[in-house]
Amino acid sequence: MNLTERDRQHLWHPYTQHKTAALPIAIKKGEGALLWDENDKEYIDAIASWWVNPYGHSNKFIADAIYKQLTTLEHVLFGGFTHEPAIVLGERLIEILPDNQQKIFFSDNGSTAVEVAIKVALQFFFNKGEKRTTIIAFENAFHGDTFAAMAASGISFYTQAFEGMFIDVVRIPVPVKGKEQESYEALKTQINNNNCAGFIFEPLVQGAAGMVMYEPETLDQLIKICQENNVLTIADEVMTGFGKTGKNFAMDYLKENPDMMCLSKALTGGTIPMAITTFTSAIFDAFYDEDINKALFHGHTFTANPTGCAAALASLELLTTSEMQANLVRVNASHLAFQNKIKQHPKVETTRVLGTIFALEIKTDGVASYYGSMRNKLYDFFIENGVILRPVGNIVYILPPYIISNIQLQKIYQVVEDALEIV
Repeated sequence: MNLTERDRQHLWHPYTQHKTAALPIAIKKGEGALLWDENDKEYIDAIASWWVNPYGHSNKFIADAIYKQLTTLEHVLFGGFTHEPAIVLGERLIEILPDNQQKIFFSDNGSTAVEVAIKVALQFFFNKGEKRTTIIAFENAFHGDTFAAMAASGISFYTQAFEGMFIDVVRIPVPVKGKEQESYEALKTQINNNNCAGFIFEPLVQGAAGMVMYEPETLDQLIKICQENNVLTIADEVMTGFGKTGKNFAMDYLKENPDMMCLSKALTGGTIPMAITTFTSAIFDAFYDEDINKALFHGHTFTANPTGCAAALASLELLTTSEMQANLVRVNASHLAFQNKIKQHPKVETTRVLGTIFALEIKTDGVASYYGSMRNKLYDFFIENGVILRPVGNIVYILPPYIISNIQLQKIYQVVEDALEIV
């Protein structure tokens, strides 16, 4: 019995209807931008395995850092204790985060990073004797699958089974070109009509919505509106963080700073689950009190896991090298060249590029279902041709490891171009 058949016996996969889905592909090895399945078929990982492997699979530099840490201290509880890897990681992150971010809270993954931020936003006002119960989010947002994160997400088929069970969330339009003023006015209206504690957003790029992009100037304006009305702002950089937009963080394109930031995915280079939520000193101070009930009673068993911290430190070191920064420029230039070539294709509706992110929207007669026939046909075509891409409805996006070769990029582009002929 091969790995795929053995998997079928007991394993339940994410975002999968097992009755209709094809069997999963069993991967046995990875190196750089490549993966190999149990039959030795080679694949280019064109989405960095859900955006977590910017430095490539089996990265020796990160692996060595993990091994060294494992032989010193693999884990210790973080309640009442601390350790050097967490302290150093905090110091290194503060150096590159927006300058108002001063406090760091560890958790396990992107969803929990968001969960922490939303709880803090609500309790911040509670601690000050003010009850605010509403969170503002963008339409078609995606912030994760735990309950508060899911409540803030706007992709309905992910959440419809849980309607009526969520915290209060109101939505505003994404300020894409032509909808900026509508978004500003909607934000003002929601603030005026609700007890709003915070506004959470994916800065500049909505990942799960199909790499929907908007401008830094419009987000600056939305943040200003929140600041004028004492509404906390939460930048969910789980996807965009650590170089994907061409800068360390998407917020680096802005003039305004958020009150909180959520980080995960590429934080540890795709090796060990870890997440971080960062805060201003003013937020921390609202919890700093002789009254124990004002503390943030939230934690995870593996909070600030030393091995994960070592992986994150190695990843940050790689990100800041001149070679990796040059890779960001190279991948972006390659995407722009492909965009220039493909944007006039008769089957292409729009294209967009930011940093290492490329997205292409295919023309359709109506609304393409998120997991509909077009998406499935495209996905199967990509897999058959040795490229891992996961279209979002009629949107094909590329977000490769930064270390991907030019030859591998050209193969991805060619397979995407070939796929246009089958739809």
